[in-house]
Amino acid sequence: MEWSILGKHYKVEAFLGEGGFGIVAKCRDTMTNRAVAIKVNKSRPDILQQAKLEIFILEQLRRLDSDAANIVQWNGFFHDGERVCLKFELLDQCLRDYIWDRKNHCLPISEVRPILGQLTNALSHLGSVGMVHADLKPGNIMVVNRHESPIKVKLIDFGLACPASAVMPGDRVGTVGYCAPEVMLGLPYNEAIDMWSLGLVAVELATGLPLYPGNEDYDVLKFIIETQGQPPDHVLDSGPEAGQRLFVSLIKQMLALDAHQRITPSEVLRHPFFSSKSSLSTVVSTT
Repeated sequence: MEWSILGKHYKVEAFLGEGGFGIVAKCRDTMTNRAVAIKVNKSRPDILQQAKLEIFILEQLRRLDSDAANIVQWNGFFHDGERVCLKFELLDQCLRDYIWDRKNHCLPISEVRPILGQLTNALSHLGSVGMVHADLKPGNIMVVNRHESPIKVKLIDFGLACPASAVMPGDRVGTVGYCAPEVMLGLPYNEAIDMWSLGLVAVELATGLPLYPGNEDYDVLKFIIETQGQPPDHVLDSGPEAGQRLFVSLIKQMLALDAHQRITPSEVLRHPFFSSKSSLSTVVSTT
Protein backbone atom coordinates (compact mmCIF):
# COMPACT_ATOMS: atom_id res chain seq x y z
CA MET A 1 0.00 0.00 0.00
CA GLU A 2 1.33 3.43 -0.89
CA TRP A 3 0.46 5.04 2.45
CA SER A 4 1.63 4.38 5.99
CA ILE A 5 -0.27 7.12 7.83
CA LEU A 6 -4.07 7.44 7.84
CA GLY A 7 -5.60 10.77 8.68
CA LYS A 8 -3.17 12.80 10.73
CA HIS A 9 -1.99 10.36 13.35
CA TYR A 10 -2.85 6.73 12.64
CA LYS A 11 0.24 4.72 11.71
CA VAL A 12 -0.50 1.56 9.71
CA GLU A 13 1.14 -1.48 11.31
CA ALA A 14 -0.55 -4.40 9.53
CA PHE A 15 -3.36 -5.29 7.15
CA LEU A 16 -6.06 -7.44 8.74
CA GLY A 17 -8.45 -8.07 5.86
CA GLU A 18 -9.67 -6.99 2.46
CA GLY A 19 -13.02 -6.93 0.70
CA GLY A 20 -14.97 -5.20 -2.01
CA PHE A 21 -15.28 -2.12 0.23
CA GLY A 22 -11.53 -1.69 0.77
CA ILE A 23 -9.24 -2.90 3.58
CA VAL A 24 -9.09 -3.19 7.35
CA ALA A 25 -5.79 -2.17 8.94
CA LYS A 26 -4.29 -2.44 12.40
CA CYS A 27 -3.10 1.06 13.23
CA ARG A 28 -1.33 2.80 16.08
CA ASP A 29 -2.81 6.07 17.28
CA THR A 30 0.39 8.10 17.67
CA MET A 31 -1.35 10.50 20.07
CA THR A 32 -2.42 7.82 22.56
CA ASN A 33 -0.17 4.90 21.52
CA ARG A 34 -3.24 2.65 21.42
CA ALA A 35 -3.78 0.02 18.74
CA VAL A 36 -7.03 0.28 16.79
CA ALA A 37 -8.70 -1.36 13.80
CA ILE A 38 -9.55 0.99 10.93
CA LYS A 39 -11.84 0.11 8.04
CA VAL A 40 -10.62 2.09 5.04
CA ASN A 41 -13.30 2.38 2.39
CA LYS A 42 -12.47 2.86 -1.28
CA SER A 43 -13.18 6.29 -2.75
CA ARG A 44 -15.65 4.98 -5.37
CA PRO A 45 -18.99 6.81 -5.24
CA ASP A 46 -20.99 3.64 -4.52
CA ILE A 47 -18.60 2.62 -1.73
CA LEU A 48 -18.76 6.12 -0.24
CA GLN A 49 -22.56 5.93 -0.21
CA GLN A 50 -22.41 2.52 1.48
CA ALA A 51 -19.99 3.92 4.08
CA LYS A 52 -22.45 6.73 4.87
CA LEU A 53 -25.20 4.16 5.41
CA GLU A 54 -22.92 2.10 7.67
CA ILE A 55 -22.14 5.21 9.74
CA PHE A 56 -25.89 5.81 10.10
CA ILE A 57 -26.35 2.25 11.40
CA LEU A 58 -23.37 2.52 13.76
CA GLU A 59 -24.77 5.78 15.15
CA GLN A 60 -28.00 3.93 16.02
CA LEU A 61 -26.03 1.12 17.65
CA ARG A 62 -24.31 3.60 19.96
CA ARG A 63 -27.47 3.37 22.06
CA LEU A 64 -26.26 -0.08 23.07
CA ASP A 65 -23.46 -1.07 25.43
CA SER A 66 -21.10 -2.79 22.97
CA ASP A 67 -19.69 -5.19 25.57
CA ALA A 68 -23.07 -6.17 26.98
CA ALA A 69 -24.49 -6.53 23.46
CA ASN A 70 -21.57 -8.54 22.04
CA ILE A 71 -21.04 -6.11 19.16
CA VAL A 72 -17.84 -4.35 18.14
CA GLN A 73 -17.20 -0.94 19.66
CA TRP A 74 -17.19 1.85 17.08
CA ASN A 75 -15.19 4.96 17.84
CA GLY A 76 -16.19 7.34 15.07
CA PHE A 77 -14.80 8.10 11.63
CA PHE A 78 -12.46 10.44 9.79
CA HIS A 79 -11.44 11.20 6.21
CA ASP A 80 -8.14 10.30 4.60
CA GLY A 81 -8.25 12.23 1.36
CA GLU A 82 -11.42 10.99 -0.35
CA ARG A 83 -11.54 7.80 1.70
CA VAL A 84 -13.90 7.37 4.66
CA CYS A 85 -12.18 5.59 7.56
CA LEU A 86 -14.15 3.94 10.38
CA LYS A 87 -12.44 3.39 13.75
CA PHE A 88 -13.13 0.26 15.80
CA GLU A 89 -11.70 -1.46 18.83
CA LEU A 90 -8.98 -3.97 17.91
CA LEU A 91 -10.10 -7.58 18.45
CA ASP A 92 -8.11 -10.82 18.27
CA GLN A 93 -9.18 -13.02 15.34
CA CYS A 94 -12.29 -13.95 13.40
CA LEU A 95 -14.25 -17.02 14.38
CA ARG A 96 -13.51 -18.66 11.01
CA ASP A 97 -9.78 -18.60 11.77
CA TYR A 98 -10.36 -19.59 15.39
CA ILE A 99 -12.13 -22.83 14.49
CA TRP A 100 -9.72 -23.52 11.62
CA ASP A 101 -6.88 -23.60 14.16
CA ARG A 102 -8.67 -26.24 16.21
CA LYS A 103 -8.46 -30.02 15.86
CA ASN A 104 -10.82 -31.20 13.09
CA HIS A 105 -11.67 -27.52 12.51
CA CYS A 106 -14.63 -27.74 14.88
CA LEU A 107 -15.54 -27.16 18.51
CA PRO A 108 -17.08 -29.41 21.18
CA ILE A 109 -20.65 -28.63 22.20
CA SER A 110 -19.35 -27.26 25.52
CA GLU A 111 -17.54 -24.50 23.58
CA VAL A 112 -20.30 -23.95 21.04
CA ARG A 113 -22.81 -23.21 23.80
CA PRO A 114 -21.25 -19.94 25.14
CA ILE A 115 -20.50 -18.69 21.61
CA LEU A 116 -24.05 -19.35 20.45
CA GLY A 117 -25.43 -17.74 23.59
CA GLN A 118 -23.41 -14.57 23.06
CA LEU A 119 -24.36 -14.29 19.38
CA THR A 120 -28.03 -14.78 20.22
CA ASN A 121 -27.58 -12.05 22.81
CA ALA A 122 -26.17 -9.81 20.05
CA LEU A 123 -29.20 -10.48 17.82
CA SER A 124 -31.53 -9.76 20.72
CA HIS A 125 -29.87 -6.38 21.27
CA LEU A 126 -29.95 -5.57 17.55
CA GLY A 127 -33.65 -6.41 17.55
CA SER A 128 -34.19 -4.04 20.47
CA VAL A 129 -33.08 -1.13 18.26
CA GLY A 130 -34.80 -2.51 15.15
CA MET A 131 -31.71 -3.52 13.19
CA VAL A 132 -30.98 -6.43 10.85
CA HIS A 133 -27.30 -7.39 10.46
CA ALA A 134 -27.90 -9.18 7.14
CA ASP A 135 -24.43 -10.74 6.78
CA LEU A 136 -23.86 -13.00 9.77
CA LYS A 137 -21.10 -15.55 9.10
CA PRO A 138 -17.92 -16.81 10.82
CA GLY A 139 -15.82 -14.16 9.09
CA ASN A 140 -17.97 -11.39 10.64
CA ILE A 141 -17.68 -12.70 14.19
CA MET A 142 -14.57 -11.81 16.16
CA VAL A 143 -12.97 -13.53 19.14
CA VAL A 144 -12.02 -10.83 21.65
CA ASN A 145 -9.13 -12.84 23.14
CA ARG A 146 -8.46 -16.42 22.06
CA HIS A 147 -6.63 -17.17 25.31
CA GLU A 148 -9.64 -16.49 27.54
CA SER A 149 -11.99 -19.27 28.60
CA PRO A 150 -14.81 -19.24 27.85
CA ILE A 151 -14.00 -17.02 24.90
CA LYS A 152 -15.94 -13.85 24.28
CA VAL A 153 -17.12 -13.04 20.77
CA LYS A 154 -18.43 -9.88 19.12
CA LEU A 155 -20.39 -9.28 15.94
CA ILE A 156 -18.67 -6.99 13.41
CA ASP A 157 -19.18 -5.52 9.91
CA PHE A 158 -22.45 -3.62 9.66
CA GLY A 159 -21.87 -2.69 6.02
CA LEU A 160 -25.04 -4.49 4.90
CA ALA A 161 -27.09 -3.82 8.04
CA CYS A 162 -30.32 -1.88 7.83
CA PRO A 163 -33.35 -0.98 9.92
CA ALA A 164 -35.90 -3.81 9.90
CA SER A 165 -38.50 -1.26 8.85
CA ALA A 166 -36.53 -0.33 5.73
CA VAL A 167 -35.68 -3.70 4.16
CA MET A 168 -36.37 -3.92 0.44
CA PRO A 169 -37.55 -7.30 -0.91
CA GLY A 170 -35.31 -8.29 -3.77
CA ASP A 171 -32.23 -6.54 -2.37
CA ARG A 172 -29.34 -8.97 -2.28
CA VAL A 173 -27.79 -9.10 1.18
CA GLY A 174 -25.62 -11.63 2.92
CA THR A 175 -23.14 -14.20 1.67
CA VAL A 176 -23.85 -17.30 -0.42
CA GLY A 177 -24.17 -20.27 1.91
CA TYR A 178 -25.47 -18.23 4.84
CA CYS A 179 -28.49 -16.47 3.27
CA ALA A 180 -32.00 -17.31 4.35
CA PRO A 181 -34.28 -18.79 1.64
CA GLU A 182 -36.49 -15.70 1.55
CA VAL A 183 -33.48 -13.54 0.61
CA MET A 184 -32.39 -15.88 -2.19
CA LEU A 185 -35.95 -16.01 -3.54
CA GLY A 186 -36.41 -12.23 -3.48
CA LEU A 187 -39.22 -12.40 -0.93
CA PRO A 188 -39.94 -9.95 1.90
CA TYR A 189 -37.63 -10.52 4.84
CA ASN A 190 -36.96 -9.25 8.36
CA GLU A 191 -34.60 -9.88 11.29
CA ALA A 192 -35.38 -13.62 11.06
CA ILE A 193 -32.75 -13.85 8.30
CA ASP A 194 -30.08 -13.33 10.97
CA MET A 195 -31.41 -16.28 12.96
CA TRP A 196 -31.17 -18.51 9.87
CA SER A 197 -27.55 -17.45 9.38
CA LEU A 198 -26.77 -18.04 13.06
CA GLY A 199 -28.18 -21.55 12.81
CA LEU A 200 -25.80 -22.30 9.96
CA VAL A 201 -22.88 -20.80 11.87
CA ALA A 202 -23.72 -22.98 14.87
CA VAL A 203 -23.71 -26.15 12.75
CA GLU A 204 -20.38 -25.15 11.21
CA LEU A 205 -18.85 -24.58 14.65
CA ALA A 206 -19.92 -28.04 15.80
CA THR A 207 -19.07 -30.00 12.63
CA GLY A 208 -16.34 -28.03 10.90
CA LEU A 209 -18.33 -28.07 7.66
CA PRO A 210 -20.90 -25.72 6.11
CA LEU A 211 -24.36 -27.28 6.21
CA TYR A 212 -25.45 -25.93 2.82
CA PRO A 213 -22.36 -25.55 0.62
CA GLY A 214 -22.42 -23.95 -2.81
CA ASN A 215 -21.00 -21.12 -4.88
CA GLU A 216 -24.38 -20.01 -6.25
CA ASP A 217 -27.83 -19.54 -4.75
CA TYR A 218 -29.12 -22.37 -6.93
CA ASP A 219 -26.70 -24.85 -5.39
CA VAL A 220 -27.58 -23.78 -1.86
CA LEU A 221 -31.33 -23.84 -2.51
CA LYS A 222 -30.95 -27.33 -3.94
CA PHE A 223 -29.42 -28.52 -0.67
CA ILE A 224 -32.13 -26.77 1.34
CA ILE A 225 -34.92 -28.30 -0.73
CA GLU A 226 -33.38 -31.75 -0.48
CA THR A 227 -33.36 -31.47 3.30
CA GLN A 228 -36.68 -29.56 3.46
CA GLY A 229 -34.79 -26.72 5.10
CA GLN A 230 -33.70 -28.82 8.06
CA PRO A 231 -30.22 -30.10 8.89
CA PRO A 232 -30.07 -33.92 8.87
CA ASP A 233 -29.51 -35.40 12.31
CA HIS A 234 -26.47 -37.32 11.08
CA VAL A 235 -24.37 -34.16 10.78
CA LEU A 236 -23.66 -34.57 14.48
CA ASP A 237 -22.63 -37.62 16.46
CA SER A 238 -25.96 -39.12 17.51
CA GLY A 239 -24.59 -40.49 20.77
CA PRO A 240 -26.29 -40.45 24.14
CA GLU A 241 -25.08 -36.97 25.17
CA ALA A 242 -28.16 -34.85 25.83
CA GLY A 243 -26.40 -31.65 24.79
CA GLN A 244 -26.04 -32.88 21.23
CA ARG A 245 -29.71 -33.83 20.94
CA LEU A 246 -30.78 -30.46 22.33
CA PHE A 247 -28.38 -28.75 19.92
CA VAL A 248 -29.97 -30.49 16.92
CA SER A 249 -33.42 -29.58 18.23
CA LEU A 250 -32.42 -25.93 18.50
CA ILE A 251 -30.82 -25.82 15.04
CA LYS A 252 -33.99 -27.19 13.44
CA GLN A 253 -35.99 -24.33 14.93
CA MET A 254 -33.39 -21.77 13.81
CA LEU A 255 -33.51 -23.12 10.26
CA ALA A 256 -37.28 -23.21 9.81
CA LEU A 257 -38.06 -22.51 6.14
CA ASP A 258 -40.99 -20.27 7.07
CA ALA A 259 -39.53 -17.10 8.58
CA HIS A 260 -42.69 -16.67 10.70
CA GLN A 261 -42.01 -20.04 12.32
CA ARG A 262 -38.29 -19.40 12.90
CA ILE A 263 -37.29 -19.17 16.54
CA THR A 264 -36.60 -15.69 17.98
CA PRO A 265 -33.57 -14.64 20.04
CA SER A 266 -35.54 -14.59 23.29
CA GLU A 267 -36.87 -18.09 22.55
CA VAL A 268 -33.35 -19.33 21.80
CA LEU A 269 -32.15 -18.14 25.19
CA ARG A 270 -35.00 -20.05 26.87
CA HIS A 271 -34.28 -23.26 24.95
CA PRO A 272 -33.26 -26.29 27.10
CA PHE A 273 -29.93 -26.38 25.23
CA PHE A 274 -28.75 -23.51 27.40
CA SER A 275 -29.80 -25.11 30.67
CA SER A 276 -27.90 -28.27 29.86
CA LYS A 277 -24.67 -28.45 31.87
CA SER A 278 -24.30 -24.70 31.72
CA SER A 279 -25.87 -21.57 33.12
CA LEU A 280 -26.49 -18.99 30.43
CA SER A 281 -25.79 -16.22 32.88
CA THR A 282 -22.12 -17.19 32.85
CA VAL A 283 -21.70 -16.85 29.10
CA VAL A 284 -23.72 -13.80 28.05
CA SER A 285 -24.06 -10.30 29.38
CA THR A 286 -27.44 -8.65 29.63
CA THR A 287 -28.41 -5.07 30.06
